[in-house]
Amino acid sequence: MENVGGQLTKSLNRINFMFKNEKITAECIKSFEGFTLLGESFGPFEKGKKYKLRLFSAIPFIIKEVLEIIPAEKCDNVDVQRYAISERDDQKLIQTEENFFLNKIKEFKQFMKNDIKNKNKPQINLDRYNSYSLSMVDNRLLKLLKLAKTDLSLDDERRLTNSEKLLFEILFNLIKNWRNFFLISE
Repeated sequence: MENVGGQLTKSLNRINFMFKNEKITAECIKSFEGFTLLGESFGPFEKGKKYKLRLFSAIPFIIKEVLEIIPAEKCDNVDVQRYAISERDDQKLIQTEENFFLNKIKEFKQFMKNDIKNKNKPQINLDRYNSYSLSMVDNRLLKLLKLAKTDLSLDDERRLTNSEKLLFEILFNLIKNWRNFFLISE
């Protein structure tokens, strides 16, 4: 069983790596000259302008309050609350707008922590972010477990994030093998 868990963790880390390579749009809130590192240029950034960057390269500038993610792409405690309530109130998995939705919630938590550290937001926002994230992930997991007992329809498959598709495949095979062991005579 440890092998399944280890493989799952490696695969989830790979999916998270892919998410960090996705491009986001950020707006400059403090001008910055920029620099070059290993042949890659970062900046210059001009206050008020928007830039499309890979998330992994934008993170340090967001944390240093040079850039901020545009409102259309942000994910804070209010957004997570909205998703958690929608997920709680619907019997089926809610189809997310993006396949890296859960990764976004995981990674954007660091921005919330940074805002609290810099006294830009109160601690209660992070507490709510954590609570709503937990609720949403648990609700989606319960729905995923129910789905794993049956074959996945195309409609259901579209509702899964990338990481949920991975988990579904493992759960489906485990449950199928376990059930068949007890239900099929040799």
